[in-house]
Amino acid sequence: MNILARVSGRKITIPVTLCRNKAKGLMFSRRENAETLLFEFSSPGFWSIHSFFVFYPFLALWLKNDEAIGYKIVQPFSFSVRPRNSFDRLIEIPLNE
Repeated sequence: MNILARVSGRKITIPVTLCRNKAKGLMFSRRENAETLLFEFSSPGFWSIHSFFVFYPFLALWLKNDEAIGYKIVQPFSFSVRPRNSFDRLIEIPLNE
């Protein structure tokens, strides 16, 4: 599945896998097998994420109405990460070497 998002005014296409298990995400995955995950929420909110049991860094990209509202490189075992604004989608992009 591909998602079209606006990042810094440019439209980009990101190939993603829809994540149905919002509690797991990239946890316990191996860097070389990790997929880019899309989390969709029913309404905008301020949920925080963590990277417990994710043994490699990843890029968190928060979207609202397909517009990027924030991003952060999340290091392994970070306790709480969230953007300043509400969002309705989250993309976790594994960073490979």
